[in-house]
Amino acid sequence: MEYFWYFVLYSALGFLLEVGYAWCTGGRRDRKRTLVLPLCPVYGLGALVVLALPEEILTHPLLLMVLGGTAATGVEYITAVFYEKVLGVSFWDYRELRWNLHGRVCLSFALAWSALLPAAVYWVHPAVSGWVEAVPLPVTAAAVVAVGMDLLISALLLRRTGKRECLQWYRRESRKAFLDTSG
Repeated sequence: MEYFWYFVLYSALGFLLEVGYAWCTGGRRDRKRTLVLPLCPVYGLGALVVLALPEEILTHPLLLMVLGGTAATGVEYITAVFYEKVLGVSFWDYRELRWNLHGRVCLSFALAWSALLPAAVYWVHPAVSGWVEAVPLPVTAAAVVAVGMDLLISALLLRRTGKRECLQWYRRESRKAFLDTSG
């Protein structure tokens, strides 16, 4: 079950990275997150793939940056295709950036992921792995249900509308309905 928590934690850290990047660059604030939880699944999936690399790669910083960065970029590309083909939405488009592949990945972000990997693997992961092992099974079970429902409902809304803005609209309308009934 620790891989579930790694997915959740790195998806949440990815969300924070997205928010920070948008804040620093004046970019879009409607990031690629799930409906309720602040999770960007592409980061969680990328982290899982990198953590699954052989120990020989993970223990050598240069190999980690090159092969791990390539793996993370591959996950980003596949996730973009999934979003487009299965859910009918596009959360990012790098076509305006130089050296991009179908607008789904680009060299500048691939290099950024590569540069972030040593910190993630050598500092962040050891810090969270001890915590993850200590999470009781009932808490994990409840979290699996909550995250699973959020992912499912997010996917259904995206698939039905074909618009990523539907998640922001739904969150806004839910808050208004809650405030109307509580006030």
